[in-house]
Amino acid sequence: MAEPGSVWITGAGSGLGRALALRYLAAGANVAGTARRVDTLTDVALAGVGKPGHFHVHPGDLALAGQAEALVAAIERSSGPIRLAVLNAGTHRPSPAAQFSAATVSDLLEANVMTVAHCLEALLPRMLARGQGQIAVNASLAGYRGLPKAAAYGASKAALINMTESLRLELEPAGIRMRLVNPGFVRTPLTDQNDFPMPFLMDVEQAAERLYQALEHGTAFEIVFPRRFAYILKFLRLLPYVLYFPLVGRATK
Repeated sequence: MAEPGSVWITGAGSGLGRALALRYLAAGANVAGTARRVDTLTDVALAGVGKPGHFHVHPGDLALAGQAEALVAAIERSSGPIRLAVLNAGTHRPSPAAQFSAATVSDLLEANVMTVAHCLEALLPRMLARGQGQIAVNASLAGYRGLPKAAAYGASKAALINMTESLRLELEPAGIRMRLVNPGFVRTPLTDQNDFPMPFLMDVEQAAERLYQALEHGTAFEIVFPRRFAYILKFLRLLPYVLYFPLVGRATK
């Protein structure tokens, strides 16, 4: 039986967010899904028909100031206190050095970092007042170290890693669990656009199951998948630059 309270998933209209929403519905959870497009959320609701949980459609653009606060208030009015928020909304855009653009950096920081910041601003006062709650921030293994063509995307994900680590130190004693989600390559509409080999590519349903189990039954601060790819990148993160740059340069040539 699902725990009381609601589960809020942003970016729930496609990819990992959609698969995770369906997994929670299968477990009988009360799920609130947010995405910019209503039709994608409606598709999730239809896919969830017959599952023991309930899916509530809450469309909105989290990049707009005030939207997250209005959404959180609406969700808690209709579905009860948010016990778990999975801040998954975000996007990817390559940024090769030859076409480096400040606009691309700004766009990805807005889509990947500021959407999370707006959600946190809306969630934290409520969870702090209750003295409980869990927030999972979806960053990426690409935030560990600089990778080719990822100057903008990697910077946004590195910011999320640092933000979540910082908040964990302050919020854990207050009863709020911060969880950091660092996926590798997961088969989604975004990764389908990649024109390069993706090592250890994971099916989205498998990734959603891994994330669900970690959120509901795990205790680790960081949730990573696929594990083999994560371990490789964790090792690379430890290397000095004199070894890191030649090794990664050859591997990504």
